[in-house]
Amino acid sequence: MSTAFLDDIRATLQQIEADGLLKRERAILSPQSTRVQVGEREVINLCANNYLGLADHPALVRAATQAMESHGFGMASVRFICGTQDLHRALETRLAQYLGAEDSILFAACFDANGALFEPLLGPEDAVVSDALNHASIIDGIRLCKARRYRYANADMDALEAQLKAARADGARHIMIATDGVFSMDGYLAPLPEIRALANQYDALLMVDDCHATGFMGPQGRGTPAHFGLRADILTGTLGKALGGALGGYIAGPQPVIDLLRQRARPYLFSNALPPSIVAAGLAAIDLVEQADDLRAHLFDNAAHWRAGLAAAGFELLPGEHPIIPVMLHDAHKAQAMAARLFELGVYVSGFFFPVVPKGQARIRTQMNAALGRTELDQALAAFEQAGRETRVLA
Repeated sequence: MSTAFLDDIRATLQQIEADGLLKRERAILSPQSTRVQVGEREVINLCANNYLGLADHPALVRAATQAMESHGFGMASVRFICGTQDLHRALETRLAQYLGAEDSILFAACFDANGALFEPLLGPEDAVVSDALNHASIIDGIRLCKARRYRYANADMDALEAQLKAARADGARHIMIATDGVFSMDGYLAPLPEIRALANQYDALLMVDDCHATGFMGPQGRGTPAHFGLRADILTGTLGKALGGALGGYIAGPQPVIDLLRQRARPYLFSNALPPSIVAAGLAAIDLVEQADDLRAHLFDNAAHWRAGLAAAGFELLPGEHPIIPVMLHDAHKAQAMAARLFELGVYVSGFFFPVVPKGQARIRTQMNAALGRTELDQALAAFEQAGRETRVLA
């Protein structure tokens, strides 16, 4: 291999570290939970997407174990060759029923689902109008299709309408509006009622990525459209957050859309089918979350308590109601330093900085979990205040 090539790579890595942007991973020795074992240290975990605390739930572990015993370990095939078991279709049918769609289709992750969605459905005569803060997977999926691309400022309905008008003036055959239901770096909810109204007015489809909502937002955890009392035309989502936290993504929508995706969606056609254990645990997770009003209530009680405690300590927070509660630090070095000190104090969080968020918008994104107790939250609040003062985040 070229020495010059590797030298350039090393120089890039050195610059990333010098800028305070180098991400480091810690090996967890225990199941994902409210407290995790990292080396010799047990720490309170405030940075997992484990919103309902189901990642180590006995019912999901049991369902996964039983499925491996009855259906094996892996599929060793894509779906259309010999990779579809009864479990796969059961989960797709169950997801569709849960989300109020005609059918759904499974992927290895929602990143793959969003990467698969746009190319088969939209051609060069069509248009896609995308929120500027959409998840990277939506951005990448749009890049893969030949539709004309329009972008509007985050949650700016005047900008969205202007882009819809532009797409219509440019002669678009079909228009799809693409938005996150919840913007994961900020915890902001998309203004779906206004977006739905504009979609209706301009005869556009509404696609919503609901990864950070399914399971705990809206009645029975059916997501942001249900939270607002409306329907999206196409929903994408994940099993990898509130629904057990493993892996697997999906697209839910009208039957013809799902049928065409089975024929043309490249990540579906060329990736292994999900293993039986994951699929069976997904089925068990939906059964749990439909009946989990108590967990949802506790999750939002925790979020309110946590937000109030951080605000009282003097931290700069982004406003919102979601269990994602970002603590704004703006400087990547400061975010790294505070996260490291918090770990020493027994609290596991991660700094978020460019390119995950824009430059100058570094933060520690905290996330609530329904399984956290008030004692753990108060212990973590005390650690935040101490670390904030020691790192001069707080005066």
